[in-house]
Amino acid sequence: MLQAKDIMSAKVVMVEGTATVAEAVQTMRDNKVRTLIVDRRGVEDAYGIVTYRDIVYKVIAKGLDPREVRVHEIMTKPLVVINKDLDIKYVARLFANTGLSRAPVIFDGKVQGIVSVSDIVEKGV
Repeated sequence: MLQAKDIMSAKVVMVEGTATVAEAVQTMRDNKVRTLIVDRRGVEDAYGIVTYRDIVYKVIAKGLDPREVRVHEIMTKPLVVINKDLDIKYVARLFANTGLSRAPVIFDGKVQGIVSVSDIVEKGV
């Protein structure tokens, strides 16, 4: 039985919420990722997430300047997170029921990976 920890991508790239969207895009390009986890401001804060889709829908489509918009203005927060031991069929059901295409895996108090629909298909089937 495959679990989230077995199929997650361990490459997690973080960004500060105060970064500009242009800086976030450069970070994405440099790291060859389409998703950034927005770091917490403190231990009591929640993580956020920003994706290519957020940038296209919330910045580019609205004619906003990516050098002026901050990541915290377009990120999704709080996140739906996945337990590392969750069976992938339940991860798939969670995605289907919520419309999500990816979610972070958090354990030991920090983001350890990300599971996406692509991971489920490529590694779980």
